Amino acid sequence: MSIGVKIFTGRASSDIASKIAESYGVSLGKVTVTDFSDGEFQPSFEETVRGQDVFIVQSTMPPTENLFELLLMIDAAKRASARKIIAVIPYFGFARQDRKDKPRVAIGAKLVANMLMAAGVNRIMTMDLHADQIQGFFEVPVDHLYASTLFYEEIQKLNTGNLILAAPDAGGAKRANSYAKKLDTGLAICHKHRKKANEVAEMTVIGDVTGKDVILVDDMCDTAGTLTKAADLFMSRGAKSVRAFCTHAVLSGPAYDRINASSLTELIVTDTIPLKEKSDKIRVLSTSELFADVIRRLVNNQSISSHFIIS
Repeated sequence: MSIGVKIFTGRASSDIASKIAESYGVSLGKVTVTDFSDGEFQPSFEETVRGQDVFIVQSTMPPTENLFELLLMIDAAKRASARKIIAVIPYFGFARQDRKDKPRVAIGAKLVANMLMAAGVNRIMTMDLHADQIQGFFEVPVDHLYASTLFYEEIQKLNTGNLILAAPDAGGAKRANSYAKKLDTGLAICHKHRKKANEVAEMTVIGDVTGKDVILVDDMCDTAGTLTKAADLFMSRGAKSVRAFCTHAVLSGPAYDRINASSLTELIVTDTIPLKEKSDKIRVLSTSELFADVIRRLVNNQSISSHFIIS
């Protein structure tokens, strides 16, 4: 075990951070957060980090306090003379704001990248960015991991020779096609039209799913509107079953109700975001061993490319 590695966590990701630390073989570092009556808060490292490689685990899903807590912890580690500061961000929030898709809007993902670098981060480790180009928003190295490392084995177990991969929208076609090529299966795509964000107006299917076990793959599931509409549509077109693999279980608004009432047999997600509630249709795969192994390889200056099964 390398000397000089410490793993800490923000409050939003304590569960996954504990598992990462355990898989790596160290105890989770001690952090306290002081809350003030007006809502302000102050994280503090309760052990020395001088000259250490500090890994701070925190997903940046809403509320924005999660992002700001990560920024404060990075700043605190820098001012405490940490040798290197690596932000382990299992879910990178604001990633959907990766470009100007209409006039007079911010590029939120770039702003977050700027803030992380200004705080003093030396490296970013994250999983399944909503848009690959976000890596280029940073002037520090980015280790972009893929949940396909975990999902591929699970999908193989379900492959009885009747499988077809599917994308819930055109944006996910590249990802689904990568799986389809690797598994040597067919591909189906849902084409959707939105009138406004988080609301699908209409949807059609491209491809024949009759009698097939459909596997939907996507990077995140937010309100589950697209996913459940796609599942219901596939079943109406003669599919035998529909399962979905989504890396980030954002699951906001009516998501749980939609999933429970849908034609989905199962929704498989990772633990990059903790579930708000339980559902018999949702199964969680842990990413802790993957992150721990990448941290180990990073500390020992070893290649991590073996983890990129499908990208």
